[in-house]
Amino acid sequence: MNIIMSVFNFFIDAGPTVMLPVIITIIGLIFGLKITRAFKSGLTLAIGFAGIKLILDFMTTNVGPAAKAMVERTGVKLDALDVGWGSIAAVTWASPIIAVLIFAILIVNIVLLILKKTQTLDVDIWNYHHMAIVGVMVYFVTKNVFLGVGASVVMAVITFKMSDWSQPLVEDFFGIPGVSLPTVSALSSLVIAWPLNWLLDKIPFFRKSKFTIKDAQKYLGFFGDSMIMGLVIGLVIGFLAGYDIKAVLQLGVSMSAVLVLIPKMTALFMEGLMPISDAAQKWSQEKFKGRRLFIGLDAAVVVGNPDVITTALIIIPLTIAMALVLPGNRVLPFADLAVVPFRVAMVVALTRGNLLKNIVIGLVVTASLLWCGTATSPILTAIAKQVGIDLGSSSMLISSFAATSMIQSYLVFLAFSYQPLIGIPILLIVFAAAWYYFDKVKHINKETEEPVTE
Repeated sequence: MNIIMSVFNFFIDAGPTVMLPVIITIIGLIFGLKITRAFKSGLTLAIGFAGIKLILDFMTTNVGPAAKAMVERTGVKLDALDVGWGSIAAVTWASPIIAVLIFAILIVNIVLLILKKTQTLDVDIWNYHHMAIVGVMVYFVTKNVFLGVGASVVMAVITFKMSDWSQPLVEDFFGIPGVSLPTVSALSSLVIAWPLNWLLDKIPFFRKSKFTIKDAQKYLGFFGDSMIMGLVIGLVIGFLAGYDIKAVLQLGVSMSAVLVLIPKMTALFMEGLMPISDAAQKWSQEKFKGRRLFIGLDAAVVVGNPDVITTALIIIPLTIAMALVLPGNRVLPFADLAVVPFRVAMVVALTRGNLLKNIVIGLVVTASLLWCGTATSPILTAIAKQVGIDLGSSSMLISSFAATSMIQSYLVFLAFSYQPLIGIPILLIVFAAAWYYFDKVKHINKETEEPVTE
């Protein structure tokens, strides 16, 4: 067991760019690919991921300081610093119960697949930390390991089912067949987006609106090009941050570069993914007699979509403005501004690129991130200190647009941490109702002899 844990920890510590080729190669071999083709697919995916990570880091480096400068110019005191998802992941993996939580999540996925209660085979083990952090925080609050493990297990079940239900969006809007996105940081927005999108459809102004990014580009002409839109948005952010003319221009070019480069990196995901996806579909038809299996990947495969990036770049300055005026908010948006594309990606797919809906729903999602992040920042800060994360001498709290700032994670954390005898049954009843609705009423990806999708 120690040897297994040592190997497991080695790949976890190495990060997704090392772990992804290994996992995808193994998956490819299981689905009948030759080892050379399976490894090349995994390596191509890893290269695409590394490229996107470099671009997101580049975006963080440029947008983060500008956003902070914008906030500082207002004089508003926000004492919960957004330290980014990477710091939260470090807190998660440093937890003493992390091994139990990771294996519990993996076993849940396998059991649900065997029982035919999910079609998602989640190979994105790196992002298990989104499910595990909820268990870590519940354990910290309750000191009860069973509640901690239970919280992560419930997070896993909800995540895999939401991946199934949202898979048609990935296939139809983003054009990636045979793939689902069990990344909580992207899926969680749908908890708000699904009902809010239904509500907006009841309002004629939004229901009749067909305004998309492509329409914006058509009306704006030269300024509607994604490259130029990135430039303009960067210039505006730099100006509001009080930068000098040189720094404003540099930020504008940087944001323009983000819009151009991310789609190119995403194309590598597609190139590496297609052999695995094709083999998985063929294998599932042979082994499961028509059953569909979806490969669960990081939502990074869709954030390069121009609609997603442009929506995110509109939401970023609005997020900063909202943080200044939102009642009860204490979170200072900073490091995770660069991952706003992950928070709006599935919203964009759900609305079919309706820009007006994207902005409205995106702002509601952002408000939930700020409120939930504020509520749980003292706990997150205490956990970080306990596991030895260096927070420096600052008295500020820490937060993020990850962890229990996300509405799905926050609701599970709340149910298991405070009055669990009441909260857990309510949570499970609501989730069971959603399960019934999507599987029995909407028949989204319900497994039959002939797979049905919406």
